[in-house]
Amino acid sequence: MKSEDTTQQIYERVDAIYRAESRRVFATLIRLLGDFDLAEEAVQTAFAAAVEQWPREGVPANPRAWLVSAGRFKAIDALRRRARFDATVGEAMKHIETITDPLASEQPEVEDDRLRLIFTCCHPALPPDAQVALTLREVCGLTTEEIARAFLTSASAIAQRIVRAKAKIRDARIPYDIPSRAELPNRLDAVLRVVYLVFNEGYAASSGNSLTRKDLSSEAIRLTRLFLELFPDPEAEGLLALMLLHESRRAARTTPDGEVILLDDQDRSLWDGQLIAEGAALVRKALSSRRFGPYTLQAAIAAVHTEAPSSEATDWDEIVGIYDLLMRVDPSPVVELNRAVAVAMRDGPEAGLQQMEALLAKGELDNYPLAHSTKAELCRRLGQTEQARASFEQALALTSQEQQRRFLEKRLAELE
Repeated sequence: MKSEDTTQQIYERVDAIYRAESRRVFATLIRLLGDFDLAEEAVQTAFAAAVEQWPREGVPANPRAWLVSAGRFKAIDALRRRARFDATVGEAMKHIETITDPLASEQPEVEDDRLRLIFTCCHPALPPDAQVALTLREVCGLTTEEIARAFLTSASAIAQRIVRAKAKIRDARIPYDIPSRAELPNRLDAVLRVVYLVFNEGYAASSGNSLTRKDLSSEAIRLTRLFLELFPDPEAEGLLALMLLHESRRAARTTPDGEVILLDDQDRSLWDGQLIAEGAALVRKALSSRRFGPYTLQAAIAAVHTEAPSSEATDWDEIVGIYDLLMRVDPSPVVELNRAVAVAMRDGPEAGLQQMEALLAKGELDNYPLAHSTKAELCRRLGQTEQARASFEQALALTSQEQQRRFLEKRLAELE
């Protein structure tokens, strides 16, 4: 019999393994079971079995393989029970029973399961908004509420997209596989868009007590590297460059106790020079191809920031010029917002505020907290205290991320 302390430690390990491995286990179970809902149910029952058995038997040497195996057997048991009432279930059960036990060997395809899952979620038969929502939910494990905040929409709308997408995959028999090399070009845009949204959730978490989720950022970078091995492409290189350059600043973005540090105030000696060098080289390579797109242009902006020895030395004129090109290539309210910030840094806060107010008047960023906090900062710099306070309060009302909330509360307190 294990001591109570040891049992508690095992429970904590199960929780840590769930956070780190549950989506990988889920991806492999989809390959083995061929059904989203059955795989999700198998994941939950496998972890429930781990909570029950591991305190008695100890944590296995390969927890992920153990969980996949347990989930598979639990799914077979569930299908056997259902087969009593539905003859069609019996055929699915027979197929699953023929699949090799994941514990029997380290199958090389296991490492590619998440990439397979992304291509399934991003299949062209699915609407673009459903592709992104399904991937963020099923590949990354984000809640519908987190995805809704990323899309500036309601959780119920996201849930409906996900349900419809799963039904489409099932009814159209969309394959769970990596497409052939000939098919890859037509599948590129959707995959890159989804991977970048995954990275963004890791780089600036939409909710919770941590400003960042390194597991998501690292997974997005890993998947992009894997994708480039399959299909070298300038815009995929640009995306990888963009993520690496952003990731290079991670250590400088918060204080030791987790408080937010804005870009201008960051200790640039903490930036990761190796990631910066790799990202800058990828930017130059992607730009030289003449087939670059919005990710490469965003990476070029990030490279200008990382090349500057200080905030004062930043070439804001070049950044505004790249944003002008980005607005022609891929116009969006968020790009326009970022350009307004760059204009404020180049021409002064009054010029930036004029553009911000014109942008907010369109109503497209009403539920985007960064838009309101940006306006508040510009008003604060101009001494417009009441306007700054109102915008900070509006941003605070829209923010659920704890560190961001504390930052906004601090800014409000400074106005007093």
